[in-house]
Amino acid sequence: MVQGCENPQVDPLPRRAPRVSYRIADIAATLAEPGTLALFGFAEAAAPGDDPRYLQVALESFDAPAPLELWQVDAPVSCGRDGALRWSAGGGWLFVAIELDEREHGGPAAAAQRAYELLHRFVATRGERHVLRVWNYLGAINQGDGDAERYKHFCDGRAAGMGDFFAEGFPAATAIGHHGGEHRLQVYLLASDRAGTRVENPRQVSAWRYPRQYGRTPPSFARAMALPAQDVLAISGTAAVVGHASAHQDDLDAQLVETLTNLETLLSSAGMAAGFDTHSPLKAYVRHVADAPRVRDFLQQRLPGVPVLLLHGDICRSELLVEIDGWRYA
Repeated sequence: MVQGCENPQVDPLPRRAPRVSYRIADIAATLAEPGTLALFGFAEAAAPGDDPRYLQVALESFDAPAPLELWQVDAPVSCGRDGALRWSAGGGWLFVAIELDEREHGGPAAAAQRAYELLHRFVATRGERHVLRVWNYLGAINQGDGDAERYKHFCDGRAAGMGDFFAEGFPAATAIGHHGGEHRLQVYLLASDRAGTRVENPRQVSAWRYPRQYGRTPPSFARAMALPAQDVLAISGTAAVVGHASAHQDDLDAQLVETLTNLETLLSSAGMAAGFDTHSPLKAYVRHVADAPRVRDFLQQRLPGVPVLLLHGDICRSELLVEIDGWRYA
């Protein structure tokens, strides 16, 4: 246990999902707040000591200063480290993260396999064993042709490492390419002591059923996950994909429209009312720096008041220019 990671000052309330928000704040002060389960930075900043709840994500924010992403729960939080893993838990919720250097593990496939083996092994020891949501960030995601593409190697390794990790069904997930060190792999997850409900998009082929043209191993994720709390949807990385094919190549505006259509379809599939609001934070990953102002303007017009964290990241298909994920709170 790391000193300072246990906070008894929060009185547990009826089960609620972690509250996710973006804010401009001091890292140390935010970690000291009651119920802080995890905190993410998107700009280079001084590390806040050795607190396992803080992760410096290898993605650059288009906003200056860059906001922090905060997860908070209505319960005391404990945290610690287990080898390469960092973790925190409270109120039936579990955050676990791992960062590996691919060069120390034999490349992208072997590093992904090792990451998922370690995550699986750790989560299996916990009461919060139901993995609901996973984020994967790797460098140079589109480098290589055909089956030699780094993302496809990652998918191979992930499948080899997960074993029966997701025997009850795949979690919601995101996989994005960062522009930091090419060999840096980051994976983190949210798990619970209760299972969620998987949600698929009828406009899209389920990712694990993609045809062979997308690689030896299809991606392993659900389109969204309804959390085991009232009316909260964790939304996977969503882009301009219809059926299994990418749509509107080289047309940013059309891809954005198609992406929002897919997001609204997910809300409908989950039985939720249409639209996003000020309590439903989203992330928009933008491939080209020059496109960021247009993406920001589009989302402000179409989703007024919705918190959107705009990040520089490569989408897992090279023809896709933007991807959106996030949370929908009723």
